Amino acid sequence: MVNLVPVPVMLTFFGAAIALLFPRRPRVQRAISVGALLGVAVLAAVFIVFTDREGPLALWIGDWPVPLGIVLVADRLSALMLLVASIVALSVLVFSTGQDSDEVRRETPVSIFHPTFLLLMAGISNAFLAGDLFNMFVGFEIFLFASYVLLTLGGTKERIRAGTTYVIVSLLSSTLFLTSLAAIYAATGTVNMAQLSLRLAELSPPVQLLLQSMLLTTFAIKAAVFPLSSWLPDSYPTAPAPVTAVFAGLLTKVGIYAIIRTQTVLFPDSPLTGLLMVAALLTMVLGILGALAQVEIKRMLSFTLVSHLGYMVFGISLASHDGLSATIYYTAHHITIQAALFLVTGLIERRGGTTSLDGLGGLLKTSPLLALLFFVPAMNLGGIPPLSGFLGKVGLLEAGAAHGGWLAWVVMAGGILTSLLTLMAMAKVWNRAFWGTAPAPATAQGSSSGHGSTSGHDGQPPVDDQRRMPPLMVFATSVLIAFSLALTVLAGPLYAYAERAADSIRGANYVTAVLPEGVR
Repeated sequence: MVNLVPVPVMLTFFGAAIALLFPRRPRVQRAISVGALLGVAVLAAVFIVFTDREGPLALWIGDWPVPLGIVLVADRLSALMLLVASIVALSVLVFSTGQDSDEVRRETPVSIFHPTFLLLMAGISNAFLAGDLFNMFVGFEIFLFASYVLLTLGGTKERIRAGTTYVIVSLLSSTLFLTSLAAIYAATGTVNMAQLSLRLAELSPPVQLLLQSMLLTTFAIKAAVFPLSSWLPDSYPTAPAPVTAVFAGLLTKVGIYAIIRTQTVLFPDSPLTGLLMVAALLTMVLGILGALAQVEIKRMLSFTLVSHLGYMVFGISLASHDGLSATIYYTAHHITIQAALFLVTGLIERRGGTTSLDGLGGLLKTSPLLALLFFVPAMNLGGIPPLSGFLGKVGLLEAGAAHGGWLAWVVMAGGILTSLLTLMAMAKVWNRAFWGTAPAPATAQGSSSGHGSTSGHDGQPPVDDQRRMPPLMVFATSVLIAFSLALTVLAGPLYAYAERAADSIRGANYVTAVLPEGVR
């Protein structure tokens, strides 16, 4: 079983290489991509069952003497993140397959999209399974390189501009990450996380604080935690709908995952929990205030993405078993919901011709199914009971109450306020795009050429045909929403699993699983 640990990385990496050999065979590329992601999902499910029963799996690559080699670790947390990530990625891939051929050529060129998408998943899988910080850095660089390409697909002015901002911020965070690794290795002689758990404790408190601050700053940039989050709303909305969905669902969560590892394995007695609480509060409140100010749905959702990262940072800052359990559950929930909402937004753009609320209206009447697809994840994001968003927030509030202290209570109040304002933002979209009156169609001399056109000209199909929602796109979005509802139906066993995961990721348990006895 332990030899299967690197297979998720290998499947996606070699799948990308094989897909690249068929640039003119889109069906072959799609089959390769779907097969690779299905394989990752199946393996992740196997890892969940095995690690929950038998404990973490640790594989030292290359048969080097322990602890000289690179170690990959599959435990309850990494297995869960891998499963959720693969399901989201598979849904997004099916969604992109449903696009019409002309839209594919314009938005997501197949010969580039599929290999790059698989490379993105290879980097994410490697980051989740990495047992040392340098291998995690490699995973980050793989998926960041792929994200640069995906973000600028189509080569439009807006995408190049957004991609430039994203690349500069990513290079800055990567440089800081590499500098942090150099400092850690100089201080301890290792970058293996299990060894670091033992050796960092032997350093003086000021050195520990410096190293922790460098790592947290790096991961806060990647996770878009305030005040290092302003780059995200300007970068994500310009990308094609499938790309935006997978970015929103997964990329920031890899940063959250890295913060969890940093705080539980490397610095379990962190003096920075108060600072993390303040960052969580500001991330939640300022993010959702930014969302309320938007009239473009993608930008609004980008701000809600930033805002709800604050809940996860709050759970981590509590440094308690209950806080970590709620954070793990809420992270799985948020990956799914945020990706689903961006896919729905892609359908809204397809059906309404725009994602600006100023140009939308009457979608409830013209497309009741689309209204339902938006309503369910929107209410889940807002935390309406008994959905998974409500359950995760209740878990975080209970953990905060158990922790006590005035700062925790202030953050909890900010979390409740953020949840209410999230509902207000979702209601704004619902009222204007679905209940509101459709704007008057644009007209041209002698013909109707806007929203009200019912027949094509110059050989083009009618506008209604152009704006139909392809069944595969609807199916992929529906499956992802159904999966989010499964997180509610199965909340009991899933939350219990999250509690066991919170136990296994703590320093001593992680070290015992990874390092042989007597190795430091």
